Amino acid sequence: MAKLTRFKTDKPILITGGAGFIGTNLADRLALSGSDVLIYDNLSRAGVETNLDWLRKRHDKKVSFILGDIRDKKAIGDAVSSAGHIFHFAAQTAVTTSLTNPMDDFEANTVGTLNILEAVRSCSSPPTLTFTSTNKVYGKLRHISYVENETRYIPSDTNILYKGIAEDQPLDFYSPYGCSKGSADQYVLDYSRIYNLPTTVFRMSCIYGPHQFGTEDQGWVAHFTISCLSGSELTIFGNGKQVRDILFVDDLVDAFILAKDNFSRVKGKAFNVGGGPQNSISLIELINCLKDLSGGAIEISYDPKRPGDQEFYISDTTDLAKAIGWRPKTSVRAGIEYLYSWLKEYRFNEHSSVRAAL
Repeated sequence: MAKLTRFKTDKPILITGGAGFIGTNLADRLALSGSDVLIYDNLSRAGVETNLDWLRKRHDKKVSFILGDIRDKKAIGDAVSSAGHIFHFAAQTAVTTSLTNPMDDFEANTVGTLNILEAVRSCSSPPTLTFTSTNKVYGKLRHISYVENETRYIPSDTNILYKGIAEDQPLDFYSPYGCSKGSADQYVLDYSRIYNLPTTVFRMSCIYGPHQFGTEDQGWVAHFTISCLSGSELTIFGNGKQVRDILFVDDLVDAFILAKDNFSRVKGKAFNVGGGPQNSISLIELINCLKDLSGGAIEISYDPKRPGDQEFYISDTTDLAKAIGWRPKTSVRAGIEYLYSWLKEYRFNEHSSVRAAL
């Protein structure tokens, strides 16, 4: 591989939605490496105040905070003007929520992103920008045919089975969430093409790990694990054979930092980011893993499949590997065991300060 160009700046790194699960893990790593981090978050998601408190106690002045919404043009513009690099995570993240309130979903995901892009464009020396998109931009993947075994869907096309979905897969926005995130995805790429802004897009698969407060609507690996630990009934939408490639958050943070430090390799491009074929798991298989860890049964009910749910999605991460030399390191079993232990210690331990704050 040719020598990579590294961009350095003394300006803080801005993370929109930085009190969330992914933002917290990234902010922690950046602050530990000596970077100043500016978190911009409206704190609308339950539990994120706990993440912010944890970061402040752990890093003191290395992490600063602005309470704000990306739909506020002036506030986000002021934050962008002070940044050396931007990780844009702030979003409405649930398909189900987008179905009940598509206008709010559009304003948060599309208009909010456009506000950030316009703020970047107004800078005399524009900061680099990493935007987190989603595999939902590829829609339901209707062209894939499947066979089933006891626990999962298996694509008939062995190329998809062993490599996954690549970035040349045609876009097919499905659901208001898919439309809003897909529109933002395309705006970020086009602003690089038209205005020569230093932007890149990560189309993410399912991310999981510590500091995640998963719900039925978003963050399913953590949600399943929390349900297991709490003894709550778990609702499966569909038959549970849906397959995803899951990526442990530490590996995602590795990718973010490599991309930031070698931005010329990713500028103007979109990359699929996930665990890849070696880290695929179905809903049923995750439940079986959690049963093994807990030594007990998990009560399950079934509801109809939700709109836009893909039977099978695995990321082909070949392009990102070629660009920055990144590959996931954490196996499915190791990652789930870590999340299970973390939640048991910090959410279900009666003496935990994290538990007390929830």
